[in-house]
Amino acid sequence: MRLLVVSQYFWPENFRINDLVSELVARGHAVTVLTGCPNYPDGEVFADFRANPRAFDTFAGASVVRVPMLARGKGGLRLALNYFTFALSGATIGAWKLRGRRFDAIFVFEVSPVTVGLPAIVQRWLKKAPVAFWVLDLWPETLEAIGVVRSKRVLGLVAQLVRFIYRRCDLLLAQSRGFIPQIRKYSGDTEVRYFPQWAEAVHDAAEAAAAPEVPLQPGAFTIVFTGNIGDAQDFPTVIDAAERLKTSAPQVRWVIVGDGRLADWVREQVAQRGLTQQVLLPGRFPVERMPSFYRHADALLVSLKPEPIFAMTLPGKLQGYLAAGVPILAMLDGEGAQVITDAVAGVAAKAGDAQALAAAVLRLAALTPQERHAMGARGRQLGATEFDRGRQIGKLEAWLGELRHPAQAAAREARL
Repeated sequence: MRLLVVSQYFWPENFRINDLVSELVARGHAVTVLTGCPNYPDGEVFADFRANPRAFDTFAGASVVRVPMLARGKGGLRLALNYFTFALSGATIGAWKLRGRRFDAIFVFEVSPVTVGLPAIVQRWLKKAPVAFWVLDLWPETLEAIGVVRSKRVLGLVAQLVRFIYRRCDLLLAQSRGFIPQIRKYSGDTEVRYFPQWAEAVHDAAEAAAAPEVPLQPGAFTIVFTGNIGDAQDFPTVIDAAERLKTSAPQVRWVIVGDGRLADWVREQVAQRGLTQQVLLPGRFPVERMPSFYRHADALLVSLKPEPIFAMTLPGKLQGYLAAGVPILAMLDGEGAQVITDAVAGVAAKAGDAQALAAAVLRLAALTPQERHAMGARGRQLGATEFDRGRQIGKLEAWLGELRHPAQAAAREARL
């Protein structure tokens, strides 16, 4: 198939869409990616890209079409302009750059913002190609949950935008089962299917050497977190839990690998609370390095704030953690916690509860190495069945192929 992928974020930024594109190309599809200039998460365009943009015109055999946009920078206004300029540029300049190209289907990767759907809808109209939209973040619910938008009027306008986008797609894919009812509030007649994320192959830690950035500490119980250090991950509660264990369980250390909007705040809190021996922040590393940090881990931490919207979410890092074969320490409500407890692949604490998180750490630390190994093995087995990479991408291929069926094409034309 000739596929157009629309994503505001793409290589050299680290997102799962990179893995999906490379696999689709490997399966024989002709893939074109419409994206912006790499600037996540620091908010500044990558120096290597600025120096030689043409070096980033292809990726794993896919053609990469980039449009100008304002980098994220710092602050809410700059972020809003980042979202707006990509949507506008993708819909206009993107349409110009893609002129003359034909596509069998369009796939949208939506981690946030939902406005990434607007350039795809323009291409749907121009190319007469069906759109599959992967909903990985729910708007406007997430905006309200993390406090980015508090105005009910603005949230209502965002809801109207979501309704406009969803109803002009041909297939909506929900990253968790809990997302499906929320999506259907806006989707009208558009079909919604469950399509979870998977673990990229790089998350297998079996052959990785331990990261030299983390000092060896015999006798320590090491908890590793990898990924975005943001509002949704509730680091105030994580730091509170670390402080609770500072005296009662000094062998516990937390290794927080990544970056994000709260990274500076976390560093300040670690210094102010005297947690520099308990909490290590080695920085941000490419996804390929994650297994080297997992090798230090007695448990892998996944956390989200205590908000109803997050109780419906399967955090993207969960599948990678399962593949690593390390017990999971979860501070989650809802579907994510249920997956872990049902598989006995770790210990879950109630979201937003520092005392419960500290108690969960002590429960894991009290287990024997053999018991923790068995937990990790159950998690790996769950990942290999429920979240298998090959099976998930195969389902997506089949669904995109179905959208090309003449009967569905006729129905699609009637909706244009």
